[in-house]
Amino acid sequence: MTRAAQCAATAVAVGLLALYAPTYFDLATGPWQAVDARHGPLIALVAAWLFWQSRAEVLRAPAVPGDAWGIPLLCLGLLLYVVGRSQQIPLLEVGSQIPVLAAVVLLLRGARALRAVAFPLLFLAFMVPLPGVLVDGLTGALKEGVSFTVAEILYGAGLPVARSGVLLTLGQYQLLMADACSGLHSMFSLSALGLLFLHLTRRSGVPHNAVMLAAILPVAFAANVARVLALALVTYYLGDRAAQGFLHDLAGLLLFVVALVLLFALDALLCLMPPRRRGPGPVPA
Repeated sequence: MTRAAQCAATAVAVGLLALYAPTYFDLATGPWQAVDARHGPLIALVAAWLFWQSRAEVLRAPAVPGDAWGIPLLCLGLLLYVVGRSQQIPLLEVGSQIPVLAAVVLLLRGARALRAVAFPLLFLAFMVPLPGVLVDGLTGALKEGVSFTVAEILYGAGLPVARSGVLLTLGQYQLLMADACSGLHSMFSLSALGLLFLHLTRRSGVPHNAVMLAAILPVAFAANVARVLALALVTYYLGDRAAQGFLHDLAGLLLFVVALVLLFALDALLCLMPPRRRGPGPVPA
């Protein structure tokens, strides 16, 4: 890298730091303090590590600065940032860093370098806060699905259970599905982990990756059902106090363990399957 390019990269880094340092400060002192959003700092750190891992490929790419899409993309990102920052819309403010970073790479190094950092840019989307309307709608639907599934499993096991919406009556206890029991944020975190796993393992074959991607959300839902089911059984056999103590936190850890085990098992099973054979080629004359 020439001295001029180094100076340009340093100036851009200082500008980005000045632009987004207040955003990350607000996230660290605000939303990231909540239990449901503690995956945000991890997403940011992993994305930074992925960018750092891609630096060699970016530098190897032939420098073709001044891409035609760079300026419009940069203007779009800065517009999103200004609107999000001034109107206090985290979705726009945090999400603006994706087009801004993409535009910077395009303007400095070109399209080939942008392809090298495509996955880190995609991974940054997992730290963008979801709008409240979407969160409320998904949370309600997931709570209904989890409560129905848990009630059916407990009924099939012969336990005295009844369900009314998201309220389960198990013996003498009543279990109300809270928003945290929907598993929405767990699905968000596990989706990020699943994509990161596929990126790091770099499995060959479109069917393998397609099956793994399609299985992430069902596996996350099944893991959350296992968590709620474990809490219900602890409440029924050990009492409400036991379910609200140490075992409640342990059940949250169980969710991630079950989900990761299921994903790893599915990946291992797909690796054991023989590759699809192609038909015979043309017979030479």
